[in-house]
Amino acid sequence: MMQKKSDYIFKYPPNLQELDLATMVSMYRDRGEPRKATPGKYLACSVTHKLLKEAKWWFGLYYSQSAWDSLLTKGSEGYPLTEGELNVLGLIIASEEPPHREYVEKNIGLLPKLAYLIVNDIKQFGFILEDEHGFLRITPRGERALQGLARRLYEKRFTPEMLYAFQTDDDLKKEESTKSDQATLF
Repeated sequence: MMQKKSDYIFKYPPNLQELDLATMVSMYRDRGEPRKATPGKYLACSVTHKLLKEAKWWFGLYYSQSAWDSLLTKGSEGYPLTEGELNVLGLIIASEEPPHREYVEKNIGLLPKLAYLIVNDIKQFGFILEDEHGFLRITPRGERALQGLARRLYEKRFTPEMLYAFQTDDDLKKEESTKSDQATLF
């Protein structure tokens, strides 16, 4: 597995599976929306830790506008990209033939409900095209977004080794054992 050089991107919460579908869809659709603090209260930026009266929202976390902008990747056209989007765009570009939507959704390392939302969203945003049979192709805009994210995470152009689907079972077991070795607060 390729070693990341940076982790400074948007991330989905690791326990997203605890949400029911309606809540997940609502949170997904509301990401990036400005939120105002209630009178007499403040919000704190997840990056700068500064108190704010208004901030952008991402799955329960708040970001100042400058922190939000710094998390956006080159070529993303303002779309908040995560490793999930890297895996969708990367699987499409790495495939010799356009892959079927179902294959992509199953192999990006996220919950099927979230994978479905991501594919729909980046299709609506113009990063990918879907034909009438469900096969996906990346657009030039999508390729620029993929390259920007790959450069941010790995400091190089995209290669298939960056994909979740490229990780071996040993890589995944190491990652899981590292997580389980960490002390828990609950």
